[in-house]
Amino acid sequence: MDERNLPSPCVVVLVGPGAAGKSTWAAERFAAELVVSSDRLRALVGAGEDDLAASADAFALLEEVVRQRIGRRLTTVIDTLGLDRERRLRWLGLARDAGMPCVAVAFDTPAAECRRRNRERSKAIPADALASQLKTWAAVKKVLPDEGFDAVLAPGGIRVVPEAFVGAGEAARRQSEEPIGLRFGLQLSSYTHKGGRATTGQWVKEVGRAAEAAGFDAIYVMDHFRQIPQVGRAWEDFLESWTTLAYLAACTERVKVGTLVTGITYRNVAHLGKIAATLDVLSGGRAVCGLGLAWFEQEHKAYGWEFPSVSDRYALLEDALQLLPVMWGPGNKPWRGKVLDVPETACYPRPLQDPLPILLGGSGKRTLRLAARYADAANVFGDVSKVREYAAYLTAHTPPDRQPPRLTHLSTTLIGKNHHHVNELVANLRPRNQNPATYAKHVNAATIPDHIGRFRALAEAGTTELIISLPNLNDNLTPLETAAEVIAAFR
Repeated sequence: MDERNLPSPCVVVLVGPGAAGKSTWAAERFAAELVVSSDRLRALVGAGEDDLAASADAFALLEEVVRQRIGRRLTTVIDTLGLDRERRLRWLGLARDAGMPCVAVAFDTPAAECRRRNRERSKAIPADALASQLKTWAAVKKVLPDEGFDAVLAPGGIRVVPEAFVGAGEAARRQSEEPIGLRFGLQLSSYTHKGGRATTGQWVKEVGRAAEAAGFDAIYVMDHFRQIPQVGRAWEDFLESWTTLAYLAACTERVKVGTLVTGITYRNVAHLGKIAATLDVLSGGRAVCGLGLAWFEQEHKAYGWEFPSVSDRYALLEDALQLLPVMWGPGNKPWRGKVLDVPETACYPRPLQDPLPILLGGSGKRTLRLAARYADAANVFGDVSKVREYAAYLTAHTPPDRQPPRLTHLSTTLIGKNHHHVNELVANLRPRNQNPATYAKHVNAATIPDHIGRFRALAEAGTTELIISLPNLNDNLTPLETAAEVIAAFR
């Protein structure tokens, strides 16, 4: 028997005699809405939790609630004696049908301790009933490991977490025992802070300085002209990217500043080269030029821009990847590509960085091949297995005369001090109609140690820079202080 993080959603069956500590344990580790308790249901259909005459109705209701929850693929903690083999196997079968993991948690509390706790209860279990349960448990614990559960666990630090964090504990131990270094970036994806438009400049300044103090190595902003539907509503306040980066550069001293990523259709590419070079000079050599294919068709229509076909945008992107280093280099020679024709590649002052780094965003094979040939870094999404695939693909497609691009990874990241704090954040931030577990998975909600483990695993898969977007940053700067505790583990 061992302790572990369990993947969400899953079914947890508590098994043990009365007064063994099942309800107390469940209440300490799981949100109340996840726990289906026979005692609480007895109080619902009867005169109270000790109304034994209501037991049959309570168990009938419990079976229906369990069936409905598992049918909806919701994490379900079944808090009852769990001593009836037929019931246990029925719950296990429901979990299997729903494709959900199912574990048993065995409460092998000494009989003397169960009796002591029972005597201290205001309404104790009848002594003969408890004696019968203890006798049954002695037999059940021998057969429980052979009933087909994914695991039979001892009560301890068991939690249900998004899939990305199931192996985080072991990875966090590796980081503690054999630490490695990682770079961290902060992505700003929303500007709807509490102070409103009049204090947006002050808010951006405070975020930039707090991020630098927290240990972030870079700050990135999205290159859009209206909020994207994945984050908010079109009419929410949204700042132009390169202007914001210039302001952030003036407010900070150390962090890199860049776009994640500049849509290739939004600006004349030669002009973009001039913008990036200017930012690099004024920031003291801290600019990052992010590039991407530009996907938001509605934004193009709203601003009256042409939205070329995918193939035409790829042709423009490949030209840009080749033109920009020429713009930032010496001389004033003409340059002609597949779709771009620049008579004079003058760009003075030249950037301080040589080369000014180009980060290419996107994880499609065509984009990764371009990154392997031309970019300094490739930014991707996805879990550890995907990142490992991307790293191998980049290595395989990088020409022999250059190094593979650095691999950066972007994810929304919600960090809690402990699992109670995580549950509180999820409850407060999730959309009203969204399942808390679905939201937790979407924003990678987990504790500080969980994130240390997840980031260690991503680093082992090939990531060199973790870029995170904090969904609770708009309320106050505390999330940056919490993130600092994660960053510190990689310093």
